[in-house]
Amino acid sequence: MNELEKARVRAEKLRKEIDRYRYAYHVLDKPEISDEVYDSLMRELRQLEEKFPELKTPDSPSQRIGGKPLEKFEKVRHAHKQWSLDDAFSFEELVKWQEKIIRMLEKKGIHEKPQYCCELKIDGLKIILTYKNGLLVQAATRGDGITGENVTKQIKTIQSIPLRLNIDLDLIAVGEAWMKQSDLEALNKERQAKGLPIFANSRNAAAGSIRQLDPKITASRRLDSFIYDIDEIKPKKQISLFSDLKKSKRVIKGFPDTQIEELHLLEELGFKVNFNYTLCKNLDEVESFFKKWEPKRNKQEYAIDGVVIKINSKRLQDILGYTGKSPRWAIAYKFNPEKVITIVEDITVQVGRTGALTPVAHLKPVRVAGSVISRATLHNEDEIKRLDIRIGDTVVIQKAGDVIPEVVEVLKNLRTGKEKIFHMPSTCPMCGGPVKRENINVGKRKSQSANYYCINKNCFAVERQRIIHFVSKKGFNIEGMGEKIVEQLLNKGLISRPADIFELKKGDLEPLERFAEKSAQNLTEAIEKAKKIEFSKFLFALGIRYVGEETSVLVAQNIGKVTNKKMDSLGKVIEYFPLIEVDDWLKIKGIGEKAAQSLHLWFASKSNLAMLRKMTDLGVEVIFPKLKAEAGYLRGITFVLTGELETLTRDEAKDMIRKLGGDVSSSASAKTDYVVVGKNPGSKFEKAKKLGVKMLNEKQFKNMLRKKIE
Repeated sequence: MNELEKARVRAEKLRKEIDRYRYAYHVLDKPEISDEVYDSLMRELRQLEEKFPELKTPDSPSQRIGGKPLEKFEKVRHAHKQWSLDDAFSFEELVKWQEKIIRMLEKKGIHEKPQYCCELKIDGLKIILTYKNGLLVQAATRGDGITGENVTKQIKTIQSIPLRLNIDLDLIAVGEAWMKQSDLEALNKERQAKGLPIFANSRNAAAGSIRQLDPKITASRRLDSFIYDIDEIKPKKQISLFSDLKKSKRVIKGFPDTQIEELHLLEELGFKVNFNYTLCKNLDEVESFFKKWEPKRNKQEYAIDGVVIKINSKRLQDILGYTGKSPRWAIAYKFNPEKVITIVEDITVQVGRTGALTPVAHLKPVRVAGSVISRATLHNEDEIKRLDIRIGDTVVIQKAGDVIPEVVEVLKNLRTGKEKIFHMPSTCPMCGGPVKRENINVGKRKSQSANYYCINKNCFAVERQRIIHFVSKKGFNIEGMGEKIVEQLLNKGLISRPADIFELKKGDLEPLERFAEKSAQNLTEAIEKAKKIEFSKFLFALGIRYVGEETSVLVAQNIGKVTNKKMDSLGKVIEYFPLIEVDDWLKIKGIGEKAAQSLHLWFASKSNLAMLRKMTDLGVEVIFPKLKAEAGYLRGITFVLTGELETLTRDEAKDMIRKLGGDVSSSASAKTDYVVVGKNPGSKFEKAKKLGVKMLNEKQFKNMLRKKIE
């Protein structure tokens, strides 16, 4: 099959899938995928049709605007076609758009450089409002752009939409209906309690609310609106309208001269306008506005998914006109998607510092959340089976904030039959040693680990990952000692265990590839500097299974209570830690059974203690925290954080808790006092619910801290 035929098969599958999703969303009001995934599918189809124009068909989704209106609502034909906007996903695409419109203007003898009105792209349900003599006579949804649904009674329940304008004139205005994020959360809780499906986002909630036949239900949803465009305006006569904003009178003759003035006029007429718009003289200013708002996209009560850029001059807008589906004078500059589609080109297995075998998907490179992604974790064999993921599959991947990219869905309808099923290896792919799942005994429950582990104690891959972890930023933080340097030192036999790093001399490094006298000097100085380390970072660097950053901090803060000794040196750790039993470790609030068992076994190992003695001999100094005499308000209270916080980073939230004397645990247990729940919470949330642990949303959490800080 040649490249064209492959593209033809792929395009046909994409068209069918996009049409199915479009029908479910626009007609049935039952969305099956996120807007980001839909945009990604459409983007791939457009790219194929641009590369192979012969694949473009009249019924392709790329040639359409929307779906059919629902039969149960009265159909209304729009007086003006409702256009959709072309999308730009990068500054380079924006530059190309500008170059194109400037060429078109120059062909018409216009050499004026356009300025731009930039508005936030509100992610709600588009509504078209028709006023006669200042009175609202019809409200409609966009539908397919030609015909929509009459939802006048439903729209009248939205308090921010005027039933009568400030002036009696004929007007058709366009905007978005939307639901507050806080109202969406409350609504979803109600629906969940009743066993009903929850709304994925505020736009879906707004659409579902407006499409209720009973206006009382719509009214109970407390929708809001932003109006941003005028399709038609017919003053009965020249009107002097008093503006509260400008404290002046002006005459309305018809359409304003600029987009900015149009927004001012809408406000004066009584509409709610989003004030976060600005006039940009060039694309650099547009980019600054875009970058200002992208990090704030999830911190508003309304959903936004980008910036709408319109040429400010109405005269230039009229000259440029429209294509078959979009205005040439406007474009939607989309924020970086957090979910996109791509193809799994291969699946390989990595061996971690604990010996765990982790399958990794090698992806066709794709941009998501601001960076190009070519790999994503598949976690373990059970996850592969749950997703039914195969080599060659089209998949949805997600990356939110600092989260490692992961596959969240397989689009099975796009399969060709040539996809390959993946099987976990029966031996370690690095050393060839045996692998097995570990037995887990928690109380009376017995089970097996989700991961396979290499059980060869001398596995090169395990030691390499252990040392990479040891020198990482959250451990000893040895600058200049990256993965390739670690591997080179292991290959040359200069190190075999973490303690060997502190024996390295400048003369050992200079003969190596990538090293010269200066770089060798820099690394040895960095190693010397790293010898002085906080105890929590030291414990984390050891790479003890189930002992992460949070558990290390808990141990550092509470170890004196467990040993009843003053801990002030690495020598004391070597002397007293082997005497601590599992039950003693469990006395530290926030430490679970797995971590307690792991700590006990690690410090009972003679080889591990020998490594610590070697570090002592080589000058490693451990600094223990000074415990404050005063008790903080949160002293003795343990928190678990799960999900994405909107106004705080995880580290900021942890610092706030610890400054007030509280503890942060990496896992929920019966000893946990509070779980702080952000967006998209994980397994910690489900476990905490079963245990009956008290939940706090971000606002409640901040209120708790603020009261005591004040």
